[in-house]
Amino acid sequence: MRTVINKNIFSAFAAFILLCGGLQSCSLEEVNPGGFTYDNLATSKDGYDAILNNVYFGAERYYYGTDSYVLLTEGDTDLWTYMANQTTAYQQYLWYYAGASPNTTYTDGFWNSSYDGIGACNIAIAEAPNCPYTGAELNEKVAEARFMRAIYYFNLVEQFGGVTMLTEPSTSANYSPTRTEPLTIYKDVIIPDLEYAAENLYVGDDATTTQPTKKAALGFLAKACLQTYEYGTSDYIKEAYDTAKKLITDCESGGTTYNTYLYPTYDGVFAEKNNYQNKEALWKHRWYAGDDGSGSSNGNYKLNRNNEYFLCKLSNFGARTDNQATRLTWEGSQEGIMMPTQHLLSLFVQKDGTLDPRFHKSFSTKWNANQAYTWTAGDAAKFDKNTSLVGKSVSVGDAAIKFVMPEDSDYSTEVANKNSSKYLLIDYKNVYSDANNNVNMKYSYANTTSTYLSDGSNENLFRYFYPSLNKFNSSNYYVANASKKRNGNLDAILIMRMAEVYLIAAECDIYLSNPSEALTYVNKIRTRAGAESLTGTPTVRTVLDERGRELCGEHTRFMDLKRTGLLKDKSYLQETHPDLAQYYNPNYALRPISTTYTATITNGSSYQNPGY
Repeated sequence: MRTVINKNIFSAFAAFILLCGGLQSCSLEEVNPGGFTYDNLATSKDGYDAILNNVYFGAERYYYGTDSYVLLTEGDTDLWTYMANQTTAYQQYLWYYAGASPNTTYTDGFWNSSYDGIGACNIAIAEAPNCPYTGAELNEKVAEARFMRAIYYFNLVEQFGGVTMLTEPSTSANYSPTRTEPLTIYKDVIIPDLEYAAENLYVGDDATTTQPTKKAALGFLAKACLQTYEYGTSDYIKEAYDTAKKLITDCESGGTTYNTYLYPTYDGVFAEKNNYQNKEALWKHRWYAGDDGSGSSNGNYKLNRNNEYFLCKLSNFGARTDNQATRLTWEGSQEGIMMPTQHLLSLFVQKDGTLDPRFHKSFSTKWNANQAYTWTAGDAAKFDKNTSLVGKSVSVGDAAIKFVMPEDSDYSTEVANKNSSKYLLIDYKNVYSDANNNVNMKYSYANTTSTYLSDGSNENLFRYFYPSLNKFNSSNYYVANASKKRNGNLDAILIMRMAEVYLIAAECDIYLSNPSEALTYVNKIRTRAGAESLTGTPTVRTVLDERGRELCGEHTRFMDLKRTGLLKDKSYLQETHPDLAQYYNPNYALRPISTTYTATITNGSSYQNPGY
């Protein structure tokens, strides 16, 4: 398991490696009074391991567990809008810039960290012949670097399209770089690197984190091969299917070859007790936060906080407070970023009118009070409550907020009492509109006052409360205070898991004209979840919808819509997210390349993506 990266690796040589490993690398021809070279460093196992550990740093900075990555991979899609459907923040991630001039610098960190990572990978690969490792052990080391290089390029290509392809260490700055077409990068780097990794990485166990294993390489190989379909080729679909099938066969025969596993129930996937050693994970990253033994913090208490990005603004109601004791706990009240669209919630409504069991297991819809509260006349009026509620108290631990779906068994009873219940009852129909598949921005009051009217002219104050994705919840999250860091030994984020492999195989089956098997794979995931089985002839949309139910929030949706062509299909966006569709621009299927970077090269204007 790679642990050095979380134990103060920032020595002089590590900083030098990162400095020289990026797209604009420093020259190795410059005076080096310390006599440092990578060749010298690589001659010992410890030295080479230090070089190799740097391949993970780019991902740790701006990938898994950071708000920028989850927004880049889930934002500007059919599943999410900004909190309360507002356009006042995160426009570049969630609203196609909301008609304003595109922000062209928000990708700075992602762009730079990706190329830092690629530079580190290229150095580790190039220095392998100089290190004392040999045979299978050496191949495994190289496979780590090639796996990570594939991950960086996969993310760069899917966010930016064609990018500069570097496969060797840079020895000088290139101020006029060229871009390579995405499919070429897949053919020349991503797929060969993953194939090599799948052949040479070790099997590993469930405690393995960050350092990839054979099943991680196979999973991402299947994923990458499938993704090439968006570039007008079917050449890799059979390889995607065969690779996925290999993992599925292993999983269903006990995981004896690759240690694959599918939890028998959906509950097990995100149970906190299964977090650190999650058996279903093909690859995961564990964050270590705290004193590394040297008396200093590595600062990781600030990272891997995906749970809070999906919280609704609970503190808009007086029984909930956002304070230092609660703000980063999984039931905290910190203001979130991502609100589910009506389309996402509709995916969980089954044909028989019931909710897919994954809904209430994936989303929090009830919150207890974390501070004592007494109803005031002002709050009663604001939340359309009967005046008889004024003066009644809510104690810490009592029900504070509850969101109900029309398909909930207690929906009718709850709605009938919503104006008199001591807790804040949020009716789905008050937040979302059946008429136009989006969020209601206005509200008509039943208990009117001079301020709150029945004509629908008032702001909808209920839209700040919505189902909040809880897949990333963990009681190991602590306050944003360096003296109260997380218990990092029990905090991991799943990057890819076995359930996705079944859905990759299903989508491949559609392209390979084998819909019956595709339906079988989809229904295996649904049966595991306790959902009703699907019937009929499945389509790509069938698989896409299932991916929405099973994988929402798990860093896949932007790529899913790109692969299936729906990110450029305005009619699809109008159907699923009309508030986003009004700002539709086909150029926005790619993110802007950081203008901080393009300003430093001579061909910046031509290097940039169209529309920016």
